Amino acid sequence: MTISPLQQATHALREGGVIAYPTEAVWGLGCDPENEAAVMALLNLKHRAVEKGLILVAANIDQFAPYLTELTAQQYQQLQASWPSFQTWVVPASQVVPHWLRGNHSGIALRVSAHPLVRELCQSFGGPLVSTSANPSTEPAALNIEQVKHYFSDQLAFMLPGDVSHAGAPSPIVDIRTGKPLR
Repeated sequence: MTISPLQQATHALREGGVIAYPTEAVWGLGCDPENEAAVMALLNLKHRAVEKGLILVAANIDQFAPYLTELTAQQYQQLQASWPSFQTWVVPASQVVPHWLRGNHSGIALRVSAHPLVRELCQSFGGPLVSTSANPSTEPAALNIEQVKHYFSDQLAFMLPGDVSHAGAPSPIVDIRTGKPLR
């Protein structure tokens, strides 16, 4: 029986691996956000401090239900109206958000992706994933699988083949509480 690349990626995530996959603008690194060891391995690959926090990406807003308990009805409607898209929102962190995801912040960054492959991956995995650009912190974000291989060679559990939707800058990040752009 042949296992599809999507199934291989999902298996790697469930086993605590770090994978690479294409997103809307750049290649991303991802892992299970509930697996602290996987998140720490991802941060180690990037040479990124845990204090900076991470973005989670999902297939739909329902996958973020445990993370959205601190929102007003108006804020929830704003998220619902803006997703799926390239937009990342910082929402107030609920009690379930571990420090390894929010870092030194009172919020958590979330995006329901518009990229079909990312949505399929989150659907197959059954929940949101950590999503951060595929690059060491001091290098430009990878725009193709060759750059991912250059940066990380055999350090990843899997690389899900595909293309970025529209190469360019990472997604804009806005704080839903203040409306202030953060990136």
